[in-house]
Amino acid sequence: MLLSQCRREDGGVQIIARHGTEAYEVRTRDTLYRLAQRCIEEGATLKERILALGLGSAVDLEAIYAAGRLLPPVTHPDPAHLHLTGTGLTHVGSASTRAEMHRTAAGGETDSMRMFRLGLEGGKPANGHAGVQPEWFYKGNGTALAAPGAPLTAPDFAEDGGEEPEIAGVYLIAPDTTPVRLGFALANEFSDHVMERRNYLYLAHSKLRPASIGPELLVGELPRHVEGVSRIRRGAAVIFEKPFLSGEANMSHSLANLEHHHFKYPLFRQPGDLHVHMFGTATISFSEGVTARDGDVFEIEAAPFGLPLRNALVFTPRGTAEPRTEIRAL
Repeated sequence: MLLSQCRREDGGVQIIARHGTEAYEVRTRDTLYRLAQRCIEEGATLKERILALGLGSAVDLEAIYAAGRLLPPVTHPDPAHLHLTGTGLTHVGSASTRAEMHRTAAGGETDSMRMFRLGLEGGKPANGHAGVQPEWFYKGNGTALAAPGAPLTAPDFAEDGGEEPEIAGVYLIAPDTTPVRLGFALANEFSDHVMERRNYLYLAHSKLRPASIGPELLVGELPRHVEGVSRIRRGAAVIFEKPFLSGEANMSHSLANLEHHHFKYPLFRQPGDLHVHMFGTATISFSEGVTARDGDVFEIEAAPFGLPLRNALVFTPRGTAEPRTEIRAL
């Protein structure tokens, strides 16, 4: 089952469920966040609850997308309680790219490649044990979550704006502090790769950019092997297109290990919070020498996730000089 959300004509939020090529309104006025809360309260799955509510009118999801009415598949009523985070160096492609970006002058093994090798050796432990911890990063809260079709805006101090096609897990923290996975979605973990390449200690700065997920949420298990395509459109032309592989069969860590090392912190187990946790990328255009420009459209698609995720790149115009952030004292 694939779930999405759109803005209704009256300003409310409508959940949409899709089976195959047909999409229907779910007979509820709840948001997906509230519906998931009810499922936890009642001990039901999302699929069970939606089938019990029933499906209403058929909808044209592509038309809703084109009209700019699609929302992220799940949002929090207080954006400060939605956390955008991720893990890196979990796919073979990202390891080689990052190793080149961070290579040492002497040509020795980079910290990035060592981190990737640790994942290969201990990222998929057996018997339910925790494995080696991955690289981890923070992107922001719900204010940094862009809807499908909305722009990904680079700040005026950005040196680059580049796509990172990923799969994200979406989680709601239950009242007893247990993380509950709602499903999986395509994600564009938008980053500043030029800044990161200057010095790998700038990685944290380079990740503080918006991200987008959706348009649809895959409810259920993630296939072990996922094949997708990442492309960049410039007007009518496709200036970059490359396949990517994801799913556990193509990763150095198990999903359970990545989830454990995020949610082991009590900070990330606060009841009612939402988490969008991105599992890493295998393909980025930056590593192919492509520089995205203002107005370019990033497009990420993979068959299990329904409609492609599309977002245009927008650069905030630069001033003559970057102003210092002024602080007011009380």
